Amino acid sequence: MDIGIRLQAVRKSKGLSQRELAKRVGVTNSTISLIEQNKVSPSISSLKKVLDGIPISLADFFTQDLEDSGDSPFYEAGEQPDVGNNDIHYFLIGHRHNNRRMCVLREVMPPGSDTGESMITHEGEEGGVVLQGRVEITVGSQTRVLGPGEAYYFECRQPHRFRSVGDEDAIIVSASTPPTF
Repeated sequence: MDIGIRLQAVRKSKGLSQRELAKRVGVTNSTISLIEQNKVSPSISSLKKVLDGIPISLADFFTQDLEDSGDSPFYEAGEQPDVGNNDIHYFLIGHRHNNRRMCVLREVMPPGSDTGESMITHEGEEGGVVLQGRVEITVGSQTRVLGPGEAYYFECRQPHRFRSVGDEDAIIVSASTPPTF
């Protein structure tokens, strides 16, 4: 997905100039311009901040043009849109369910990938299970490397960060509430 073109299209559909969106978000309009030109690839948390200024959720941003395949509670692999950015893939489960109260993701982190140098904070709770690979997770002042079968659960107001530290893709199934995507 071309994040820059999509951001530009969504911004324009809401009648916002780059300058107005930048003002709402608290960044320079050159930052918005660089994202739209794909000269800067924002982290998920940075993109969320920009989208909050529109306002549009991450899930809606990434899935607004997907076909609705009815009210089935089942999602084949091809029906799980990748709402990730950069190297990390976040496959969203349940995107067509109206008024979701939780976010379920299948996360794929290539070796050496991470959620960014800055710690992430947001509302809610998050938990997950590592299915494959090794992931270094920092929550507040605590850091631990988790492997297959090991899990985590924490309040998201605590600063947190994820980093794939193994030689193979790390795969995590996670859930958070309220939905961040």
